[in-house]
Amino acid sequence: MASFVIEGGRRLNGSITPQGAKNEALQVICATLLTPDEVTINNIPDIADVNNLIELISNMGVKVNRLSRHSCTFKAESINFDYLHTQEYRTKSSNLRGSIMLIGPILARFGKALIPQPGGDKIGRRRLDTHFEGLVRLGAEFNYDAENRLYNVSRQELKGCYMLLDEASVTGTANIIMAAVTATGTTTIYNAACEPYIQQLCKMLCSMGADINGIGSNLLTINGVKSLGGCTHTILPDMIEVGSFIGMAAMTGSDLTIKNVSIKDLGMIPDSFRKLGIKLEVNGDDIHIPSQERFKIESYIDGSIMTIADAPWPGLTPDLLSVMLVVATKAKGSVLIHQKMFESRLFFVDKLIDMGAKIILCDPHRATIIGMGDEFHLRAATMSSPDIRAGIALLIAAMSAEGVSTIHNIDQIDRGYERIDERLNALGAKIKRV
Repeated sequence: MASFVIEGGRRLNGSITPQGAKNEALQVICATLLTPDEVTINNIPDIADVNNLIELISNMGVKVNRLSRHSCTFKAESINFDYLHTQEYRTKSSNLRGSIMLIGPILARFGKALIPQPGGDKIGRRRLDTHFEGLVRLGAEFNYDAENRLYNVSRQELKGCYMLLDEASVTGTANIIMAAVTATGTTTIYNAACEPYIQQLCKMLCSMGADINGIGSNLLTINGVKSLGGCTHTILPDMIEVGSFIGMAAMTGSDLTIKNVSIKDLGMIPDSFRKLGIKLEVNGDDIHIPSQERFKIESYIDGSIMTIADAPWPGLTPDLLSVMLVVATKAKGSVLIHQKMFESRLFFVDKLIDMGAKIILCDPHRATIIGMGDEFHLRAATMSSPDIRAGIALLIAAMSAEGVSTIHNIDQIDRGYERIDERLNALGAKIKRV
């Protein structure tokens, strides 16, 4: 198991370009199974979760050709269903949360699918009801093998219908969209997730021949088509990595420019960091964070404590709350971080408390941070990364701390951040992979 050894207190300087969006990559790669024609995808992040998905569908029979480190062609002429019954498939698929989005396209095109209970981050209960209920409404039949933790899915014919999702699940919406694009008739999805990742998936499917209306809203209307063809698609910059770099610059007092961030797709992220007192300058499609010795958390007009909470898009993505929580420890003032979606995501704060942070964990979903401003410096520590986002938050904390810190289980960080140590070392960090 690899670890990072981080020498804290070093400032970064220069510019960095975010990788392609992890969450979008997982969706659009699954969508290549909807057509026998060749699909080219550019700006694919070279990270563990995405590479594992590519390896998985390659083993299933999809012809994958690496054009470069960040571009691939996919040609899913057929699927080896015998492979889906192997222990290797079960192991690889169950270790990858994104594998759940294979159900929709395989079911739509081949009429049957087999998927193990998916894994991923240990951040709390992650419901699959939205996926399954939506697919059942379209005509799918599910059979759960409890002994082997396998879902057997089949269909006679998928038929369009109206559905109101009980949760605006991003992956659930993606799965339902991919199943509906070739269903008979019209599918209307209300309370659909509308994150930029979903918008990108819909645009890609439309370029393949799908008929989708309402893209960017929470009401999607999909008129089923008989078949889809190939296309070329480019993945957006990863908004979570953009936010991580903003927090990193603030915590280390660095002067940093983040290049080509796709400003229009960042939603509330820049303004949420501004609430913590961080200065951001937007130059074209770049964000410049000037070096700041101190920053102060805003308060509401009536003087009450600032609350930063996640919400479905266009609200703040929950994936950045861990980063914002760390940044708040250095700001002057107090803020309540409310993580509504996952009940275990804030448990990493005990590691920050060990580093000297003033944090009250109110309950599994809420933490109050008392920022000490420039009077406060985190202490170095030895810790372990529990999930991707907590992992990057702990790395940010270690980079700003006094002394040398060690982070174990960095495979979690590698799942979502491409060569993060190499890229940050090029800006002046001192991170050693051991």
